[in-house]
Amino acid sequence: MSEVIKLRKGLDIKLKGSAEKVLESLPAPAMVAIKPTDFPGLTPKMLIKQGQEVKAGDALFYDKYHPEVLFTAPIGGKLVSVNRGERRRILEVVIEAGPQAESLEFKKANPGKLSAEEVKDQLLKSGLWPFIRRRPYGIIASPQEQPKAIFVSTFDTSPLAPDYNFVIEGQLGTFQTGIDALAKLSGKNVYLGVSEKSVFTNINNADIVRFSGPHPAGNVGVQIHHVSPINKGEVVWTVNPQDVLIIGRLFETGKIDLTKVYALTGSEVEKPKYLQTLLGAPVSTVTDRRIKQTDYKQRIISGNVLTGKRIKAQEYIGFYDAQITVIPEGDEYEMLGWADPGINKFSSTKAFMSKLFPKKEYVISANLHGGDRAFVLTDQYRRVVPMDIMPVILLKAILANDIDKMEQLGLYEVIEEDFALCEYVCASKTKVQDILRTGINTMIKELG
Repeated sequence: MSEVIKLRKGLDIKLKGSAEKVLESLPAPAMVAIKPTDFPGLTPKMLIKQGQEVKAGDALFYDKYHPEVLFTAPIGGKLVSVNRGERRRILEVVIEAGPQAESLEFKKANPGKLSAEEVKDQLLKSGLWPFIRRRPYGIIASPQEQPKAIFVSTFDTSPLAPDYNFVIEGQLGTFQTGIDALAKLSGKNVYLGVSEKSVFTNINNADIVRFSGPHPAGNVGVQIHHVSPINKGEVVWTVNPQDVLIIGRLFETGKIDLTKVYALTGSEVEKPKYLQTLLGAPVSTVTDRRIKQTDYKQRIISGNVLTGKRIKAQEYIGFYDAQITVIPEGDEYEMLGWADPGINKFSSTKAFMSKLFPKKEYVISANLHGGDRAFVLTDQYRRVVPMDIMPVILLKAILANDIDKMEQLGLYEVIEEDFALCEYVCASKTKVQDILRTGINTMIKELG
């Protein structure tokens, strides 16, 4: 498509701390971890024992309900810990890097010359299949399904998001290899969502669709809704841009290379910039000596401020995340409180004096400024969801556990990130994303 799909609804939250376009390569981390909790609906089953030596690409565990879906070691070394939570739920599988860090060899080939089954087999055996997720539900795709299309959004409009034009600079050939592999899986129905100024417009073997507008224009769910809406019984697969690169490197080199670029962002970062390290590295390898020294608490988030997870420095970066954000915790006393005219406060409703400075960037803390209240009916949700879906009515159907209504109201098309702005603008402080995931889990349990 050559036309631009212009989205009017949404909201750009202007935060201080965007990453400067400077890339620093970090030393290989001493520890990395794969966290089963990053994969909704996964029931992991271990394949190796603590203390066992592994090579990069060796299978660590598999999905109980899809045994062919393997999760492999990002680096060669030793399995030093399997951290568990309540009811012995596996939280982290931690690998300590070895002195030689050996890697398994996989098939080096041009995916365009392979069959769809050969491409699928390569991705499954190498442990890269979990990079492919499916809609409905936002879970790992089933290898037995045939998607009607695969979507890749090549830009991110969430607050302080990484610029993929910069991240993938000089690697478009490898990105093309990854797209060629995905085209084999989908029967060439691959769509690339691009911004108006994009380096991805010359990618072959894919349909280029241009989007413009405020966040969430970069969300792949929004793009699917406007290009190929999901009906009951249909499946669409999605892949993140850097994960397409990882897939491309597998076919070009015959080895798994889970190196990723992370944007270290936020008002509490000394010099926000891009850092290159291994997927699953400790957060501390990215944040150490790069966060401001203050007398107030700070919050580290793996991901963006809308959908990311609160995390500690000694924990590990999320599997699908491409940024680390650091903001004030916001639990200190606030002078004047609600009576403050709000010159330095951002408001989605233009309720503060800051509306006079539309280009200003803000320091926003994690303070909710209130507690849970009744679910108030307002027009706020509709203004930030650029989809033909009624968010409030859908959420009420979920709370009522009405599966038929959930289907009719569009649950197949959305996951948490698509309603994240609803939670941000909500006057009732409703945990919109938690409610939505509850509805998705209900649908998976009842309908599969």
